[in-house]
Amino acid sequence: MDGADPDHWSTVAASWAELWGGFAEPAWHAILDASGVVPGARLLDVGCGAGDLLAYAAARGLAVAGIDPAPGMVEYARARLPGADIRLGSAERLPWPDATFDLVVSVNALQFAEDTLEALAEFVRVTTAVAGYVAIANWAEGSQNDLDTIEAAVAHADGEEPMPDGELRQPGGLERLLAEGGLELVTAGLVRLPWHASDDDTLARGVLLGEDPDTIAARAPIVLAAARPYRTEDGRYRLVNAFRYAVGRRPER
Repeated sequence: MDGADPDHWSTVAASWAELWGGFAEPAWHAILDASGVVPGARLLDVGCGAGDLLAYAAARGLAVAGIDPAPGMVEYARARLPGADIRLGSAERLPWPDATFDLVVSVNALQFAEDTLEALAEFVRVTTAVAGYVAIANWAEGSQNDLDTIEAAVAHADGEEPMPDGELRQPGGLERLLAEGGLELVTAGLVRLPWHASDDDTLARGVLLGEDPDTIAARAPIVLAAARPYRTEDGRYRLVNAFRYAVGRRPER
């Protein structure tokens, strides 16, 4: 599935929430703790998807808002969080006034922006001038992720090379980005994110999310063969992956 295609993401909103929804919770937890937000603080999730982070933050007492370019994801998130301010739009043009939020977060989404620095400038603009935080998280480099082993097997079976790691996945990439955006680094780190699949079908649907049923059926044997090292005795699968994250503070002006 094309990671930057809103139409594709719209079609998989419910499946994403089912299969991957809470996957990044360790990263959410690290970000919220590092930023020191307390109940009542205002959080914006840019690339909010199906609203998983918004639901997590709302449960911690934060006032949440979100934006996503995929209409299907926005519709799903709105149904899930009817009281939240969730809008359709892009990271480069956030439809909120200056200094609206205490924390702006983007998890596994900023890399899809047409202009990363332009999007980051928007994140900074809508954070509060005093003690405003911006946090970015995304997949770590492929060597840190069991999932990459399986995706590489699928790519090779299709006669393709796996996608190379982008700069933001590499150590220090997020820190450099925040510095380019004029933010003061608060903390950065790597968190482990185990992903569990209850059976063969769930594994294939999760790895091949967004593919049509015929493609999933054709590629499932490749996925299962590559995932054999991660199969547990009870027939389940446990893949250990990692996200890198960085939290920056907006300097006082």
